[in-house]
Amino acid sequence: MLHISAERYQAYQARVFRLAGQPRLASKEEALAFVNERGFVYFWPIKDVVLPSLWAAVAGDRPVADAHDDPGHVTWGWKDEMLGSRQWYYGKILRGKATMIALDVAPYFYALSENYGDPENDYIQLYEDGLLTREARLIYEALLREGPLDTVNMRRVIRMTNQTSNSPFERGLVALQRDFKILPVGVAEAGAWRYSFIYDLVHRYYPELPEKARPIGRREAQEKLVDLYLVSVGAATAGDVRRLFQWRPAEVDRALERLAATGRTAAGYQVEGRPGEHFISATLLDESNG
Repeated sequence: MLHISAERYQAYQARVFRLAGQPRLASKEEALAFVNERGFVYFWPIKDVVLPSLWAAVAGDRPVADAHDDPGHVTWGWKDEMLGSRQWYYGKILRGKATMIALDVAPYFYALSENYGDPENDYIQLYEDGLLTREARLIYEALLREGPLDTVNMRRVIRMTNQTSNSPFERGLVALQRDFKILPVGVAEAGAWRYSFIYDLVHRYYPELPEKARPIGRREAQEKLVDLYLVSVGAATAGDVRRLFQWRPAEVDRALERLAATGRTAAGYQVEGRPGEHFISATLLDESNG
């Protein structure tokens, strides 16, 4: 089995993730350029998932601080200011966690969603097939009927204001975001904390997105996203890919095999200090051989 040293692997990620010894992001314009360069990143680092994050690119490789005045939390302001700018796609996507996606990459994600030709009616069939919860349907119909709503007013509209409805409501919000049906588009001074996300329907906020996604097949979309992921992390096992995207094993294997066949990745590598057979991005291989 071929080998990549731990030093080379870590140096690659330090550069790509903007970790130790690398220039920190210092403005929302640089944050946007970072997202566009990577294709998609997490907002916060997520435990047991290796992926660039906006936090780490600003604050370094350290835990997210509890203190509100920590300099790293400038990312929160950038994220809020960018919500209504249509310069990147933001929502709870990968594993249901806050994800920033470049606008030219968003159609590949959308192509993998349960969205078809009529987003104002297709959700009914998903609900009848058991693929959409009652809470998610109520949220979607409220936005369809009322237009953009902050979460405080949304809960009033759908009559889910008691404490016992907190978890079902939040799960509905996340499920709809993961399937590219709704997304946060702003912040309202509502509720006890005077801070509440405003949500809208994806096809209404980004009307061009369904059309851009239409010609993209499922296999093409998966190959594109896995390629971007491998370029960002340098090396990953098939299990790493499954954990991030939560696709069926056969789909992951097919995407990796296709990328290997086209030279975008190479199979059969051992990364020093990490278990399992890894697929190595051609970008990391080129740097290692340079």
